[in-house]
Amino acid sequence: MKRFAWLLLALPLLGACSGPAKKADAVDAIKKAGKLVIGTSADFPPYEFHIQDNGADKIVGFDIAVGQEIAKDLGVTLEIKDMKFDGLLAALDSGNVDLVLAGMSPTDERKKSTDFSEIYYRADQGVIVRAADKDKYATIESLKDAMIGAQKGAIQVGIAKKQIKGMKDDTQDNAQVKELPKLGDLVLSLKNKNIDAIVVETAVAKAYVAANPDLVVAPFIFPDESGGSAIAIKKGNAALLEAVNKSLARLASSNAIEGFVGDANKLMDQL
Repeated sequence: MKRFAWLLLALPLLGACSGPAKKADAVDAIKKAGKLVIGTSADFPPYEFHIQDNGADKIVGFDIAVGQEIAKDLGVTLEIKDMKFDGLLAALDSGNVDLVLAGMSPTDERKKSTDFSEIYYRADQGVIVRAADKDKYATIESLKDAMIGAQKGAIQVGIAKKQIKGMKDDTQDNAQVKELPKLGDLVLSLKNKNIDAIVVETAVAKAYVAANPDLVVAPFIFPDESGGSAIAIKKGNAALLEAVNKSLARLASSNAIEGFVGDANKLMDQL
C-alpha cells in the first residue's frame, strides 16, 4: 500500500516532467542558429537570379537584398537555398527554410496553409513571344489556340488557363498549357518553337527579352489581382511575421526596395 501511495504521489510529478516542452519561438531559434535561411527559385530576374562574380556563382536580386536586410535586423547572417518554385512552400512547412522570398503572390489558396508578410512589391503580368510572332500575338484573344508556357506552381498557370484559355477551373489540366519548374527551360522551349508564348511577370519578362533579342514582350498586360509579392512564413510564427513586417516597413519608409530593384536591373547585364 505504501508503494502504491508513493506511485500515486509521483505520477503527477512524472507527468509534469514528461509533458510537452514549450515550443521554441522561431525568432529565438534563428538567433540561436546565427542565420536566417531563405528559400528561393533563382531563375526570376530581377527578383533572384544567378551571376558569375569573379568566377564564382552568386545568387543576387532585389529579393535577396530584402532578405539581407531582414537578416541584419535580426542580427544574423543570410543563407540562401535555391530550389524549384513549386517545392518552396513544402520546404517552409518542413522547416528546411525560415522564409520564402521568391516574388510569391499571397493567393487565397496559399493563405490556407501559409502566413504572409505585408506586400513589398507590386507588378503586372505579361507575355513573352518570339519576335517573329509579335504581330501574330498582339492581343490576348490571339493566344486562345496557342501553346502557352507557365512556371509550375506559379499564379501564371492560373492566368494561362482562366484568362487566356477561358477555363473556369484552373486545377484541371489543359493540353495547351505547358508547365515547367524553371523559367529558363520555358524560354528555351519558346525559342525552339515547342510553345508559342510564356506568361510571366512584366519585370521578369523584360529581363529575359533583354538577354534574348529574338524574343519580345507582347503589347498587353494582366493586372496583378493578387495584390503583389509577399514573404511566406510558416503558419503560427507570429513573432517572426512581426519582425519581417517591421523590416519591410523600415525599407518602405526609405524607398529602399525601389533602390534594390534598380541595383538588380544593373546586375542583369551580367546574365
